[in-house]
Amino acid sequence: MPERSPTHLVLIPSYDTGDKVLETVRDARRFWEPVWIVVDGSTDGTAERLQGLARADAGVRVFVLSRNQGKGAAILHGLRAAVAQGYTHVLTMDADGQHAADRIPAFMQMSAQLPAALVLGKPVFDASAPKLRVVGRRISNWWANLETLWAGIGDSLFGMRVYPAAALLQVMESQLWMRRFDFDVEAAVRLVWAGVAPVNLAAPVRYFRPEEGGVSHFNYLRDNALLSWMHMRLFAGFVLRVPLLLARNLKLSQQRRQSP
Repeated sequence: MPERSPTHLVLIPSYDTGDKVLETVRDARRFWEPVWIVVDGSTDGTAERLQGLARADAGVRVFVLSRNQGKGAAILHGLRAAVAQGYTHVLTMDADGQHAADRIPAFMQMSAQLPAALVLGKPVFDASAPKLRVVGRRISNWWANLETLWAGIGDSLFGMRVYPAAALLQVMESQLWMRRFDFDVEAAVRLVWAGVAPVNLAAPVRYFRPEEGGVSHFNYLRDNALLSWMHMRLFAGFVLRVPLLLARNLKLSQQRRQSP
């Protein structure tokens, strides 16, 4: 039986992911309740199929956006509803089946033990991972760690993670970015800037081929340009925060030395 929680929910943004989103939701429901899906302007008929799934399963809730607005915007839509209903944490995962649903309980358990923390998934790649994607993320990870003075972001791009909902909502509503593919990296960096400590949990990731139902909307030129612009913004913000980050790191270092 899936664990039911009044504080932690699974939140899945989805855009034209076909049958994979249905598989992802069913897999997530094996391990957790509730599971919410935000359909981000999909045109592949999955909104209707997911709504049918929700009618048959009280542990599933579906939000449908009329037009595609981006991953971050879809998460923000679900996040606002979650906070309004008293949920304190959201676990985000991708709709395309890349993230292992059987890791949900471990992520939620870590979040329950450290409710103020940002629980980040650290991907364990198999042979299905495109080498260009694996190598490329190292660049983004290096920048994210520089921008937080190596506060402990194990992977800045992996979308399976547990957020303290109120902290994330405050960060997102304070500025206009984080609405598309730039969401994952910028959310991690800005939450660290806000004083939310990251912890990392390993999680396997699988990339499905098109003949296996795999769907990817990643565009190397467009999305890498978006990430580059994002890191330019973040670096400018980092320069302004260097004294604060140094003071915080020094305090944490002293606390670690003093702890038994």
